[in-house]
Amino acid sequence: MDNPNEAVIAEFRANSGVVVEAAGGAVKDLDLVILHHVGRKSGKTYQTPVSYMDHEGSYLLVASYAGAPTEPQWVANVAAMSALTVEFGTGTMSVTATVLREGPERDRLYAIAVAHWPFLRDYEARTDRRFPMIRLDPVTVPSG
Repeated sequence: MDNPNEAVIAEFRANSGVVVEAAGGAVKDLDLVILHHVGRKSGKTYQTPVSYMDHEGSYLLVASYAGAPTEPQWVANVAAMSALTVEFGTGTMSVTATVLREGPERDRLYAIAVAHWPFLRDYEARTDRRFPMIRLDPVTVPSG
């Protein structure tokens, strides 16, 4: 597998959304979804595993990229899409995405995310970049 995400996706699908061994076990304690998105420039389809948390009927993602100095490319792709599909443990769901980069709602959700994922503080120390918050709102009931 050329892309390290391929092993995560394969284990996710083989085990109804549970990933323990792929990525050297780095994601074993995280709730994951697989985002299906389209490159805003290339038009190529992508599948990206990301951790999420449930919040007020929505799903929250943080574009931390483990504290890398640049934002993950999937964020701009998701921001450009009116709707996208996510895979949960045994099914899929259509969602709309809101990318929050600044403002009180971003800050409120980010505080909730840090309480849920304390390791975000370590990621913050690696970069000067503010991590965007992404809120996924369900459009359809999950299938599967």
